[in-house]
Amino acid sequence: MSASTAARSARRGLGTGAKRGILAGVIVVLIVFVVLGTRVVSNDAADAGADEGFNAETFGADRFPGVQEAIAERAVAADELAQAIAADADAAVEEYAVPSSGGPVFSVTFTGTVGEGQSGIYDVAVDGLPDDLLVRVQTGPAINGTELRDATGDIVFGEFTNQIEFQNAAAALNDEMKVQVLDSVDTASLEGSTVTVTGAFTLINEAAWLVTPVQFEVG
Repeated sequence: MSASTAARSARRGLGTGAKRGILAGVIVVLIVFVVLGTRVVSNDAADAGADEGFNAETFGADRFPGVQEAIAERAVAADELAQAIAADADAAVEEYAVPSSGGPVFSVTFTGTVGEGQSGIYDVAVDGLPDDLLVRVQTGPAINGTELRDATGDIVFGEFTNQIEFQNAAAALNDEMKVQVLDSVDTASLEGSTVTVTGAFTLINEAAWLVTPVQFEVG
């Protein structure tokens, strides 16, 4: 074959059969990559994976008893705590409180007489406290705040995927508290009653405590 003939053959390229063979090979390689990169998940496995996500109802039921016990163990008598805060708030925070993003959270216990209520939040007159210290307790139906989540220091943001889950954890504990603590209390008829309360509050105003209960006894 002459040099010019060889050059013309090269310009014509591969034959139809060769091209088809190369194309088939490429398709086979692509199929292999797809098969190797695909993970088959059964319906059972998918359901199990869904269960691994945050479940507010389960979280509240599982964690509230531990939170309740820890707050009760940490709780300081209201008169003692009020004296400590009045004498040196920073020292009281250091000794008794758990830090949180919303402020220091104290655990407290007291017995007092229930006064006027509004939207499920009642004033409680507690002997031994300064006259200018307002103590209130929330009884629902809406329980707000993150005190139960934050009071022990054991529930931290790192346990959750995002801020929404972290906030939902606080709401789940509040809801579970209502079920386990307040459902047995006639919260509509508390005025004039003597109550013993153990709970937690965030120190925002030294002259006003809004307590979220974990134990609530009437009489």
